[in-house]
Amino acid sequence: MQKIIVAIDGYSACGKSTTAKAVAARLGYSYIDTGAMYRAVTLYFCEHYVSLTNVREVEAALRSIKIHFSYNPALGKSETYLNGLNVEHEIRKMYISAKVSDVSALPQVRREMVQQQQRMGQKKGIVMDGRDIGTFVFPAAELKIFMTADLMVRARRRQLELSEREEYVELDEILDNLKTRDRIDTTRAENPLTQAADAYVLDTTHITTEEQVDFVVNLAQSRMIDVNPANGNQSANV
Repeated sequence: MQKIIVAIDGYSACGKSTTAKAVAARLGYSYIDTGAMYRAVTLYFCEHYVSLTNVREVEAALRSIKIHFSYNPALGKSETYLNGLNVEHEIRKMYISAKVSDVSALPQVRREMVQQQQRMGQKKGIVMDGRDIGTFVFPAAELKIFMTADLMVRARRRQLELSEREEYVELDEILDNLKTRDRIDTTRAENPLTQAADAYVLDTTHITTEEQVDFVVNLAQSRMIDVNPANGNQSANV
């Protein structure tokens, strides 16, 4: 079977990363968490007081940022490293979530991250999730998925995720954060979040993670045989 690129785009807290990680494990592919890359940049900007309106500061900061992923066998997952330091826990905190859309909307940031992501995918055999993977980073990806879910369901999932890391946030605050991120992600000038014309829509509101993963894996396996599919804006029925 030929290796392919699986591009998963969608809104915050609809299960992209969880599904993408599991799909990658099932296929024996590498998983690239682009959201973590933008969160790591946001963390660096916060720690170094980088002004988002100062182009020179932003460009200088980007030259000092090195991001890589390292698999942790004890946890059974990859973790994010920023300039050699494990930042996986810190970048998932709410204060990073509150700022990451503004940082990722900067053209300089997106261009730098996209270049890194495209280098990671040159040999294929990857699952990558984000906001513009199927539309901009890998527009020729053999399989594109666009994930969505009801806003309240997304908010409750994010609240549970935070509480599992012992960070307790009111539901209204999370709802406001998700609404703001949706607005910024879909209206930014540089590669906004949008559904690719040939993407399969996967609504995760009422289905389990296992069902989501099965759906994507089945499609991926068919693409490994036929690497020139004619998808055509499909919807998930699982």
